[in-house]
Amino acid sequence: MNNSRLRLYVDAQFTSPYAMSAFVALREKGIEFELSPLNLETSENQTPDYASLSLTQRVPTLVQGDFALSESSAITEYLEDVLPQTPVYPRDLKQRARARQVQAWLRSDLLPIRQERSTLVVFYGLKSGPLSPAAESATRKLFDAAQTLLADSPEYLFGQWSIADVDLALMLNRLILNGDSVPPALVEYAQRQWQRPTVQEWVNLQRPAM
Repeated sequence: MNNSRLRLYVDAQFTSPYAMSAFVALREKGIEFELSPLNLETSENQTPDYASLSLTQRVPTLVQGDFALSESSAITEYLEDVLPQTPVYPRDLKQRARARQVQAWLRSDLLPIRQERSTLVVFYGLKSGPLSPAAESATRKLFDAAQTLLADSPEYLFGQWSIADVDLALMLNRLILNGDSVPPALVEYAQRQWQRPTVQEWVNLQRPAM
């Protein structure tokens, strides 16, 4: 993979779960890249220069020479295709499809959790009050799905680590780190994923004061 000009655009607070997912995938694959933070609060992602790079004007966006790709799961799937020797997805095709299903679901559903449990609680310790009924319903859905997926392999979703484990752990940590009630097995699972060196590298990035 020609990565001489590889650059990953992320949010300046390093709180985007999607930027984190792409960052971890790059680190897991041992790909050298430059990290370029954008201040989303001042709409740096909507400047003409960035809009000319990122089709969706969002983070993360991966730039490789004259090729640019946004949306985190598209980035991780692209990286898997061009550098399959160090996988971040399961080898088995059905399990790989399931991992992508988990990623798509976490990005498109469970909105009340994402609204009421911002990733600011994960990366800045900013806690929120009680969950609304809608968010409580979403947490039950999250727990049911996670427990079903982990029933045969409590350490990892598909028997061994994949990037989908990072995404699920982040969603669970929105609740765990806020002090919400989470089944102990899911707490243990999320804590295990959080200790992965590539995850800790993102967690320990120097963040600006709020």
